[in-house]
Amino acid sequence: MNTQTLTIDAENAVAGRLASFIAKQLLLGKTVNVVNCEKAIIIGRPADITGKYLALRRKGGSAMKGPLFPSTPERIMKRIITGMLPHKKGRGEDAEKRIKCYEGIPETLKDQKLIKSSRESVPIKSITIKELSIKIKH
Repeated sequence: MNTQTLTIDAENAVAGRLASFIAKQLLLGKTVNVVNCEKAIIIGRPADITGKYLALRRKGGSAMKGPLFPSTPERIMKRIITGMLPHKKGRGEDAEKRIKCYEGIPETLKDQKLIKSSRESVPIKSITIKELSIKIKH
């Protein structure tokens, strides 16, 4: 197994495309740290995206029976990534253990080389994961 560690900066990166890349790296056996998760973007009309995520959060209910959907930016990003892994197979379960998502850049990862997204501008019809997190908490 390859034990290489990647540190990825999610700032201005499209969350779905980034998650797809990260899922492939995890399945190859690499360990991945994702920093600045709150700055990743989801493309689409903000009202539609917020409505979709609110519906996902409501499915869980108050009895804690259903799927519990996260509300913090780093956990939303981790949920997007793990949704792209084959979680019913052993290799998918192992891959889930090798992902770490952070809000901001922690002190332990400040000196590591970051892999950045090539996207420079943010589309008009988009919402950051931080804005989404704030809207679905209420």
